[in-house]
Amino acid sequence: MAQRHLDPTDPTAAAGPPPVPAGGDALADYLRAQATEFLRALRLHRESGAGAHGNGAHPSGAHPSGAGALDRGRGRGPVPAPDGPVDAARALRRAARRLSGTLHTFQPLLDAEWAEAMRPELAWLSGTLALEHAYASRLDRLLQALHRLSGSAAFPAQQQAGRAAPARAAATADPAPVAPLAPSVTRPSPADRGNLTVGAAKAGALLDRQLTLARTRAHSTALQALGSSRFHAVADKVALLASEVPLKDTAAAAADLRPLAAAARDRLTDAVAALPLVTAGNPYNAQALVHGLSPDPAPHPQDAQWHQVRLLLRLHRYALEVLAGADADGADGADGTTDVRLLAAGEALDRHRDASEAAAAAAQAARTPRIAPATAYALGVLHADQRHEVEAARYAFQHSWRKEPIRL
Repeated sequence: MAQRHLDPTDPTAAAGPPPVPAGGDALADYLRAQATEFLRALRLHRESGAGAHGNGAHPSGAHPSGAGALDRGRGRGPVPAPDGPVDAARALRRAARRLSGTLHTFQPLLDAEWAEAMRPELAWLSGTLALEHAYASRLDRLLQALHRLSGSAAFPAQQQAGRAAPARAAATADPAPVAPLAPSVTRPSPADRGNLTVGAAKAGALLDRQLTLARTRAHSTALQALGSSRFHAVADKVALLASEVPLKDTAAAAADLRPLAAAARDRLTDAVAALPLVTAGNPYNAQALVHGLSPDPAPHPQDAQWHQVRLLLRLHRYALEVLAGADADGADGADGTTDVRLLAAGEALDRHRDASEAAAAAAQAARTPRIAPATAYALGVLHADQRHEVEAARYAFQHSWRKEPIRL
């Protein structure tokens, strides 16, 4: 590992400009590569059973609708191979995000009318496909947190990442504590658990009902989107993009991409400067938890700022991929290096997003009418736990962002 002694206040000093200015041709190559990944994910949908549903077939037969790609063995057509549809949906979302983000950053070099029409459609597609996975991951996170906090056996261990195991038997399960899960897990005593163990089983069952219903609706929405004419129009445009990139003019092919990438970096730097990083530098931020633990149903006022930084960091990473000619996974540059600080910051912001949304789900469940006091208490403790996870993620981001850039 080689360390470069650069200005630590520059959030992207490790990336640096490429030796040769990247022009519009590099942008066209990147867009074509991502469009090819998009089409490859569509083919994976079809091969994993997406084309088994006749009502979702593309009129021309060129693009599968993916109507069965998210069924996951629900009895709707043939059961696909394990994780095949999941991988296809993830690859589809990933390619759509990169296309949309790249169009946003480098729009001045592209045909304005085409980019303005294409970018929101790609954002709609990636957001729609991400909802079902988000609800499943949120339920999995909350049930594991309840299991950790209460020590109850009502919540089975999750078998796969991103898939929450059913907790329908939790409402009738014996809430008495059982043997420790592992020698390394520190379990609170029965006296410390108190009413938390009593209401944890019913709280888990309530969360399972609400989030499973939301996941089912998101699943239906995704199926409708993948079989809609709107999706087929997007797929057709991406297919054309894989062969021809509509640059603004002939001069755009030789334009330098670095000023536009620097603008994306500056937007990220300004957004990070507006964050309360000094406060987030404390491992326990009691001031930020005051609002999070209050009965006010409004979200924490700082969460939106952190979510915006997460989106800007993603756009910055995509711009670096274009400049460096990064490979498909966006981790390694053309020189074989990785900015580990950006990766660590992105992971911290992902944990921040997951924890804040999980805390909001717990608070919403606690406002369900006519629930038992023990259930509401368990949900309140769960909400507080997730808000602490939010502060831990902010603390981790603050430390990773202010470190000197390191290249591997």
